[in-house]
Amino acid sequence: MNPKLIHDPKRRRMRVACFVSGSGSNARRIIERSRQPDSLYDVVLMFTDVRDSRKKKNGEKRCKAKDIADEHGIGYECEDIRDFYKEKGVPRKDLSVRPEFDEKAIKKINPYDVDLICNAGYMTIMTPPILDAYSGRIINVHPADLSIMDGPERKYVGIHVVEEAILAGETEIRATTHIVRKKVDHGEILVISESVPVQLPEGVTVEALSEEKKLLKQIVNDHQSKLKERGDWAIYPLTVQLIAEGKFSLANDQIYFDGEPAPNGVRLPRD
Repeated sequence: MNPKLIHDPKRRRMRVACFVSGSGSNARRIIERSRQPDSLYDVVLMFTDVRDSRKKKNGEKRCKAKDIADEHGIGYECEDIRDFYKEKGVPRKDLSVRPEFDEKAIKKINPYDVDLICNAGYMTIMTPPILDAYSGRIINVHPADLSIMDGPERKYVGIHVVEEAILAGETEIRATTHIVRKKVDHGEILVISESVPVQLPEGVTVEALSEEKKLLKQIVNDHQSKLKERGDWAIYPLTVQLIAEGKFSLANDQIYFDGEPAPNGVRLPRD
């Protein structure tokens, strides 16, 4: 089977939707990259599962998607996940009704004729209706090197991967962009960022950290911030641009880059 481009630049300039649940910092970087002279894509929609009137305890908005959309003149759509579950009368952890939510989301985004969806801090697990409708055209960034394996399984998946990597004694951490599939954090790898060294305070061991919860939280937050800057914000806009350029293609759950098999994607820095 011949690999199929995720996006063919000969067809048209790529149209991107950013899915956001929080601050939208990744979406901002993707938008900023779209304004560069060599960009081959436009962000045409900000979609959120958090209505803009929802506030944190300190009064700050929970989601900045509407602000970002207004600031950049981009389309905006919302389907609030909490309102949806309240109407259904079931807890949010009940995924049996989630496909219905994704069908509502599809109806909201279809008019924008989107080529690629970027989950930019989108906290709702996607289900087959949207995964099938945009198969191979939904991407995410994950704060870990997804090429690291633990036997037959990816080692660092889920929410607490920076902490897990530090406590496992990793000497460096990376971020990964990947295709979104039904199994969370298990889609095809696209780009792996440059490394961020793991740096512990002098005299502090990994063993001691597991007992010092307050210090561990501080160190994890520090490394997450560094990884966001050198990982997420670097490789996410790059990945979108490379897809827009027609660099990535798919066949039989295999990623190809410039027509060549790339089972672990592209690793930075590139030669």
